[in-house]
Amino acid sequence: MRTEKHTIPLKSSAIDARFAALARMGEVVFHARDMAAIWGITNANTLYTILSRYVRAGLLFRLQNGLYSIKPPHELDPLLIGSKAIHGFCYVSTETVLSRAGIIQQQVSHITLVAEVSRKFTLAGHRFRSRSLSEGYLFNEAGIARVAGVRVASLERAIADMLYFSPQYHFDASAHIDWDVVNRLQADIGYAITYRKKV
Repeated sequence: MRTEKHTIPLKSSAIDARFAALARMGEVVFHARDMAAIWGITNANTLYTILSRYVRAGLLFRLQNGLYSIKPPHELDPLLIGSKAIHGFCYVSTETVLSRAGIIQQQVSHITLVAEVSRKFTLAGHRFRSRSLSEGYLFNEAGIARVAGVRVASLERAIADMLYFSPQYHFDASAHIDWDVVNRLQADIGYAITYRKKV
């Protein structure tokens, strides 16, 4: 016996208006509450009904509960995914930045961030770790820049952060670190100044 597949009709004019509003934000990953505000939806049931329909229609991609993307997860920058999942002020730092700069040689299994909360999580096939930093240091953006919509620490900021969390941390390529810049950043942020010599 043949069964017909029933789909929920979607109004194209409403879809066009909603996705045009998202496009104006210049973002690709959104929290449900953000979309509710952008679309002017105040009823939670209405919002999640709409989101569920869009996911089933392939218009949105659900990354986790309450977090959605207008692009397939495999097309997203992992740094963006992690930053959005934190849903608060955060930036990429410590091992991820150090490894990419060749300052440490060990394999880094997580994308590392600094945020208000400390947590480990896996999302869209990527592993993340955030370290908790007090607000007085966290919101000091010295040595932090926005790269493709994600806050990323400079090499020297990542070193300063790493030394804050682990004062005796070993850097494989210590001779390539500009310690004067690191010390100035430590002073600007309010960290204890760590003096190291090139080896």
